[in-house]
Amino acid sequence: MSETKEVRIPKARYSDAELAEFKALILEKLAKAKEEYSQLMASITHRSSNDVMDTSPRLNTVDEGATGMSQEENNQLAQRQLKFIANLEAALIRIENKSYGICRVTGELIPKERLRMVPHATTSVKGKELEKK
Repeated sequence: MSETKEVRIPKARYSDAELAEFKALILEKLAKAKEEYSQLMASITHRSSNDVMDTSPRLNTVDEGATGMSQEENNQLAQRQLKFIANLEAALIRIENKSYGICRVTGELIPKERLRMVPHATTSVKGKELEKK
């Protein structure tokens, strides 16, 4: 009698149940990201402000510089948030076409732990290291 070895074939993709779990996580993060983006945009355009910021004359140049710097920081944060939103939406598309969680460099599954931390990841840590080389 010959001994048969069990050959384990790596999973090609995450199951529909696992994809549903990731989808719920991404939708939650997407809702928060959109809310934060709305708040940033409101602060940039002063819509949420009830003060006299737009109508009062500027008395202090330092105040003007600080306000300008804060505006620029908010603009940069808003742009980053918009990119994050786009990445999350792209992840939802990958879930729909069942390619979510597959490293675009190695073709292997990205570990669940990484996807839970960075749900829009398209590369595994190994794949990122190979890209750097």
